Amino acid sequence: MAPEIHPQAEVHPTAVLGKRVRVGAGTRVGAHAVIEDDVVLGERNVIWPTAFVGRYTTLGDENQVHPGAVIGHLPQDLSFDPSWVSFTRIGHRNTFREHSQVHRGSREGAETVIGDDNLFMALTHVAHDCVVGNRVVLVNQASLPGHCQVADRVLMSGFTGIHQFCRIGRLAMISALSVSNKDLPPFFVYGGRPALAEGVNRVGLRRAGVSREARAEIKTAYRLLYASGLTIPEALERMEAELRSPEVAELVDFVRKSKRGIAFGSKAAADTLSTKRHRAEVRLPRPSGGDGRAPRAP
Repeated sequence: MAPEIHPQAEVHPTAVLGKRVRVGAGTRVGAHAVIEDDVVLGERNVIWPTAFVGRYTTLGDENQVHPGAVIGHLPQDLSFDPSWVSFTRIGHRNTFREHSQVHRGSREGAETVIGDDNLFMALTHVAHDCVVGNRVVLVNQASLPGHCQVADRVLMSGFTGIHQFCRIGRLAMISALSVSNKDLPPFFVYGGRPALAEGVNRVGLRRAGVSREARAEIKTAYRLLYASGLTIPEALERMEAELRSPEVAELVDFVRKSKRGIAFGSKAAADTLSTKRHRAEVRLPRPSGGDGRAPRAP
């Protein structure tokens, strides 16, 4: 079946379009781009030259797929059968920069889902069966393995990664070069290897329009969870008894639903890239000239 191309769409003559492809009004497909069978492109998308959009992918409107980006290709799962029908669902106004990757679901009928207004910088990776919300930013080479869930307004800095099946809560921020094999609750900043909770994402909360009162309660909730000496169940009970904001209720719900456990606080021992913490935990012997002082140059 020949592609269905809207009269107001532009498709470069060297682009390759498969069967049952639909291209919406105002969408542009650049030179040598490849659009496989059963793809739906909404309106005013830009598929840059040499980009690839795989089978069973749906893009909404005003997305940008930059050169070398691979959207909706087969999952990197050894048990996947290429004959299975699985999907990639992408919303509106997302940007996929050079050589970023999004893979489709890994089982019959499964799907990878991406919301609206997200930015995936160069060489970022979203694996099979992930669910990504809205206004999320993955900085260069940040990586999401299979079955991860990422809520709205999360920022993953460069070279960050988490374990498969992990969740990241709304307005969480992960510092560059950090990794985690635990769930990361909403509203906090994380850093290190493994990533530890290091405080409240105050800048992100203000920019998102979270009220001053709610920000104060989130700060109290952070102290209860990570700096009070309480167990997690005890901290959650205190939050429910003493704090009233919907943001804290969201935090409590996230922690209660965690199956992998949540990240530790920053006072826990860990292999970390933080220079200050590294100096505090590892004391190197001082060079000595025999009297305890550093030797002088001749």
